[in-house]
Amino acid sequence: MFAQKDRVGTAALFLVFGDIAKYLMAALIMISTFGCNNGLILAGSRLFQSMAKDGLFFKKAATLNKFNVPSNAMIFQGIWASLLCLSGSYGDLLDYCTFSSLIFYIITITGLFVLRKKMPDADRPYKAFGYPVIPALYIILTTLICVDLLVYKTFNCGMGLLIIALGVPVYFMFKRSKNASSEA
Repeated sequence: MFAQKDRVGTAALFLVFGDIAKYLMAALIMISTFGCNNGLILAGSRLFQSMAKDGLFFKKAATLNKFNVPSNAMIFQGIWASLLCLSGSYGDLLDYCTFSSLIFYIITITGLFVLRKKMPDADRPYKAFGYPVIPALYIILTTLICVDLLVYKTFNCGMGLLIIALGVPVYFMFKRSKNASSEA
């Protein structure tokens, strides 16, 4: 009756559908994964396109097709998303992607405080709700979640940090290439 191996959803479905529950849950997870990949590919390709425009990614990624879509960037992002899906179990992938995303969310929200300190008189067309309490609370809680993930899911968080770390030399490689082409 009780869920084993963190499969609470499957255990709940088992009570309703019986033995077919594991197949039903597998189908639901596949649909969810394909939907997630769809969003990652569409949004990520635009990120690659912008990076390519700035000279920080492969130039072909900035090229738009006849429908004004960065198809090369979409192909690259599709390959990357597929590799991530094949890299381990769904739970492992979720752990290291979640941890990595939270790191960048913390950095982004911290940027609110930095910009308000460095540029206090700058025009702010967008107001941060509940500033400074809500953003500070968000940073604290998100940091606690990251610490919890590091303690209990150390390997997966390490994989997420490895992916982030691999991006650093790639960034400097493209930046150096951009600087060399602008000096020529």
